[in-house]
Amino acid sequence: MADLEYSDMSGTYEAALEKSRQIEKDIQVNPKKYRVLTGDRPTGRLHIGHYFGSLQNRVRLQNLGVPTMVLIADYQVLTDHEAYQEISQNTKQLVIDYLAAGIKPGKDVIIYPHSYVPECNQLMLPFLTLVSNAELSRNPTVKEEIQSAGLKNVNAGMYTYPIHQACDILFCKGNIVPVGKDQLPHLELTRTIARRFNEKFCRDAAPVFPEPYALLSKTPNIKGLDGGQKMSKSRGNAIMLCATEDETASLIKKAKTDAVRTITYDPVNRPEVANLVMLISLCTKETPDAVAARIGDGGGGKLKAELTAALNDELRPLREERRRLEADTAYIRQVLLDGAKAAREIAVKTLDEVRKVMNMEI
Repeated sequence: MADLEYSDMSGTYEAALEKSRQIEKDIQVNPKKYRVLTGDRPTGRLHIGHYFGSLQNRVRLQNLGVPTMVLIADYQVLTDHEAYQEISQNTKQLVIDYLAAGIKPGKDVIIYPHSYVPECNQLMLPFLTLVSNAELSRNPTVKEEIQSAGLKNVNAGMYTYPIHQACDILFCKGNIVPVGKDQLPHLELTRTIARRFNEKFCRDAAPVFPEPYALLSKTPNIKGLDGGQKMSKSRGNAIMLCATEDETASLIKKAKTDAVRTITYDPVNRPEVANLVMLISLCTKETPDAVAARIGDGGGGKLKAELTAALNDELRPLREERRRLEADTAYIRQVLLDGAKAAREIAVKTLDEVRKVMNMEI
């Protein structure tokens, strides 16, 4: 896969955003120049924040013809979750959500669980030698994840989490990664590892790894139904993709608004109302201001009724497909096995290249 020919990234959000814009333009005409690495940890079923924030974008990239690796990061669950008994079931539920949302596994779209690609994990040791303890300790994303998980005893897996992510991205030579602003430090460390590996081991050979770039999300930050925090199943403020239409209506009725009857789109001063308006706009493709103007003096009751109708209309085909897929457990397992096989073939080839430039061939 050819390296991307863009100017040096300075590490600022503005530079990453500009790079992302350049890539978006180029993808339209050169989709095969790229390989996307994306995915989720199997900690539970997906909710509408995932749907609008990442699933729709994955389907868009797939439909453009961009080769896409969809990782189910099962090993990474162990860094801050105790419920390992649920990993297998959660993995299958992720696949059902992916397929129901329109992701189509095949030659260019590979869905696979991390734990079934041991060659990927063999990159951990050489990569760890390229990063200092200080670099891992000051990674802001790791600090935030430790805080949000409320961890008092932090295992070594949490500190090496960014190295795991580097392995996931680089084993398949992924060169673009859809992320939000908060994930840029992880990706910058991956770029650093790729650069250091190439400089150290590829002096007399072609670089093994590309330096991946961020494809920054265009979707606004989706808050939970409490209007204050990020949508999350664990916070009880989410609408799951698998929810029924009645369950969706019930959850939206409990959503937080405010005492002002006239509906306006004002994320700064009216974040709870603005979040519900924005969710309607994502379903109907109207601008948030147009949605607010249409509801006008209808108040919170009309706002919630509009959101219920819009969201249930948007998700109805997905939910119907979801019910069909849940009954076909053999197919879901086969998707994972086929994906693991395809990912391993890529990983074996990369690991052979790594051994060669590190003079470890026998």
